[in-house]
Amino acid sequence: MRATWLGIVAVLAVPVCLDGQRPAGADDALLKLIWDGVQEAQKKYSTGRGTITETRTSALLARPLVLHGKFFAAGLTKFSVEYSGPEPIRVVFNQDYLNVTTGTERPTTEVIRIGDHVRRTQAYFSRDNSLANLRQNFVISAREEKTAYEMKLAPRSARFKKRINYVIVRLGKPGFLLRSLEVDGTSGVNSRFDIQLDALNVPIGDNVFKVYRP
Repeated sequence: MRATWLGIVAVLAVPVCLDGQRPAGADDALLKLIWDGVQEAQKKYSTGRGTITETRTSALLARPLVLHGKFFAAGLTKFSVEYSGPEPIRVVFNQDYLNVTTGTERPTTEVIRIGDHVRRTQAYFSRDNSLANLRQNFVISAREEKTAYEMKLAPRSARFKKRINYVIVRLGKPGFLLRSLEVDGTSGVNSRFDIQLDALNVPIGDNVFKVYRP
């Protein structure tokens, strides 16, 4: 669980052209269209809330583990996800710290400081030459569907190959808002997060993003 959420917080992905027939120039144009659309969406929407379904598969699991929950997000620095059964799990990230709380009768919270790592990663993806940086480290492709854009990022460099096999992102049309995120880790765990947004730019109380700090 910890590895999955560290990957989601720290790694931004752009993603596998399934038909493989798109000319390189068209693929580059589509990727830029998506990239610019995401940047505009980040400026337009400051907060969001909705529901999330995680489907986790692994060779160690007899069948997929499906978790249902609700989430809140504020910009790129705060989010909270709370899963109900089979075992309640609450994940909160706020600026510097990630808290993962499990259990009911005697809940335990793991406190992880990852703020510096997250900021370095966000800076890497937000510079003017960010697409060029991505191409140095990842095999990137994108495709357009009727109601969504799908993208895949597969690591090219050893730095990223240590942690992930690939990440696939689906963004809805026309607003470039996240519909699903799939993270395939080198640990053998694959997690797909399907997201339903209920409201945007709504007030969210500070208590939602409260984290324990050492």
